[in-house]
Amino acid sequence: MFEIGLNLTSNQFDKDRADVVERAKIAGLTGMLITGTSLEESHQAQTLAAQYPDFCWSTAGVHPHQASTWSDNVEQQLRQLASHAQVVAIGECGLDFNRNFSTPADQEKAFTAQLSLAAELKMPVFLHCRDAHPRFTQLLEPWLTHLPGAVVHCFTGSRHELEHYLALGLSIGITGWVCDERRGLELREMLPLIPRDKLLLETDAPYLLPRDMENKPKNRRNEPCFLPHIVNQVAHWREKGETPEALAQITDDNARRLFRL
Repeated sequence: MFEIGLNLTSNQFDKDRADVVERAKIAGLTGMLITGTSLEESHQAQTLAAQYPDFCWSTAGVHPHQASTWSDNVEQQLRQLASHAQVVAIGECGLDFNRNFSTPADQEKAFTAQLSLAAELKMPVFLHCRDAHPRFTQLLEPWLTHLPGAVVHCFTGSRHELEHYLALGLSIGITGWVCDERRGLELREMLPLIPRDKLLLETDAPYLLPRDMENKPKNRRNEPCFLPHIVNQVAHWREKGETPEALAQITDDNARRLFRL
């Protein structure tokens, strides 16, 4: 059972990071990918991953919210960071036109530069897209033949977007968003459309605590130890005769293949 999206650098974990990792192991997780969303957090993610060899790995990149920080120096430092064994993907990178914390122009510049870097280093990409699908795919498509793989992390888009991503050969990351009876019903109905070899699972902790969990933590903080709940629910809603155990193994295999672990 592999967790592909964990924000372990978040200050919400400052008091108990080691305990969070230990609880994940006790819950049955076999690996976790720590997300880098800025140069600073990418360094932190790599340092954390190095503390848990053969269990934690990391990404290195600049999130679209942070795209205004992009520079030649940032790119060079990410290139150096990517040489570490723990760093297995470039990202989190992409476009987010929902909030535009960085301008669309800055986002597009940083996204394209990171796709170029991933192609140069022959590394998969860890992607973010929100309210930007047409431009996102327009920028991404020319690079796909130069990349070993890509995952659209925390997918919450439309059926049209899902079908387009799958046609491009992208993997799809599903979070506890699908457990939200207010916002996740459309995504829940799309789960059977995702081929077994393209499905990945994640918590995006500390965010997106599954709403349908019993005995939710009082602090409302999500943790990777809750990934088994997502696995159980996704297996149930896919309705293809997949047991949670089989789905956990399938998605673990998919993650290890994509990130070459």
